[in-house]
Amino acid sequence: MRQESDRTRGDVALTRRDFVKHSAIAATSVAAGAVLSSRLYAAGSDELKVGLIGCGGRGTGAATQALMSTKTPVKLWAMADLFRDKLDRSYTMLRDGAEARYDRVAFDGLASQMDVPESRKFVGFDAYRQLLATDVDMVILATPPGFRPFQFKAAVEAGKHVFMEKPVAVDPVGIRTVIAAAQAAKQKGLSVVAGTQRRHQDHYIEIMKRIHDGAIGEIRAAQVYWNGSGSSLRREQPAGMSDMEFQVRNWYHFCWTCGDHIVEQHVHNIDIMTWALQGPPEFIMGMGGREIRRGGNIWDHFAVEFEYPGGVRVTSMCRHHRGCTDRVSEHFVGTKGTAYIDGSTGWIKGEHPYEPPASPNPYVQEHADLIASIRAGQAVNEGVQVAESTMAAIAGRMSAYTGRAMKWSWVTKQSKLDLSPPQYEFGDLPVRPVPVPGQTPLI
Repeated sequence: MRQESDRTRGDVALTRRDFVKHSAIAATSVAAGAVLSSRLYAAGSDELKVGLIGCGGRGTGAATQALMSTKTPVKLWAMADLFRDKLDRSYTMLRDGAEARYDRVAFDGLASQMDVPESRKFVGFDAYRQLLATDVDMVILATPPGFRPFQFKAAVEAGKHVFMEKPVAVDPVGIRTVIAAAQAAKQKGLSVVAGTQRRHQDHYIEIMKRIHDGAIGEIRAAQVYWNGSGSSLRREQPAGMSDMEFQVRNWYHFCWTCGDHIVEQHVHNIDIMTWALQGPPEFIMGMGGREIRRGGNIWDHFAVEFEYPGGVRVTSMCRHHRGCTDRVSEHFVGTKGTAYIDGSTGWIKGEHPYEPPASPNPYVQEHADLIASIRAGQAVNEGVQVAESTMAAIAGRMSAYTGRAMKWSWVTKQSKLDLSPPQYEFGDLPVRPVPVPGQTPLI
């Protein structure tokens, strides 16, 4: 962990200071009236061109869902990744089809919806910039989360509609970049949808509407969970492979790329907390550790208490231990009843009981909603809400890592924590030590 500083990015000279400078330029342009107009679609007859930035498993899944989410013409037009082998594997899977996995259904080849010649396949640290220079209308941002802030900012500056996977940053400095870019997207009339798919799942939407309408009364407490199994980084760094390549290829196991599992996974449940309570917490206190996980530098369990106005407390748990009782859900306690929600079901008990019907696939629905908004010229923008949920998860991790409780106002406005590497190029990149509460500084 280190404070924000001036750094060079090597081949494309990309630093946090560049992000701030470019944001100021964009804001000046908007103030001068240079606002990009959203592309208009006539009765859905125009072809929507999609660019995929980040061709791993989640990016490939998101691309299939975007292409399958609507009967209106949508075409994969360009692809970008740091690694050529990942891009090629993704292209082949999209073209030929694949079996189902946890976040996508089985699908046949989508070759008829693909037009990605070699000239629109981009590889390297600046591949995302090359893709954004094409005439794509919408981009899918699915690189590791540590790359999300500056890629989202660049996409907005390029005037592209955006689907970005969660989480949207790994540190407070990155969150501020995302919020500024989301605000710029709103001024430009660009749609931004995040991969917090529960926000697009019917039974979540209906139960949340009823909670906000008073079905369980005033919320007094809540519990949110992502308790499941996980893995360790067991492979050794191959001889001749740089630290940067090894860490990005194994991005889930390093905090600067993934944010730790409280940020990368548990953000879903924390997002439901911020949705139900209609805003972020005031105070955060966390704990956790690393009992089983090996390799990398992330932990395997966290417990965080989020305090809201009026003394409302939310207990948050997440862990990656095999052979244990799993729980991935949210539970709210109100003055007139209780509510429970998970990925497949939910209920309200008390004065106004309710059990919703099953929901359509939310991974597909979020893309359908985004594309519909683009075609209708009615922008939706989830950028700030997903940034606040991600920031709550980051604050929980920071409190646990350091053993220090903190105010929301401090972590969002004053923390200078910046986990980005000194430069974005293949080379040496020492792994930060595993955090130790009471010794790791709060920055």
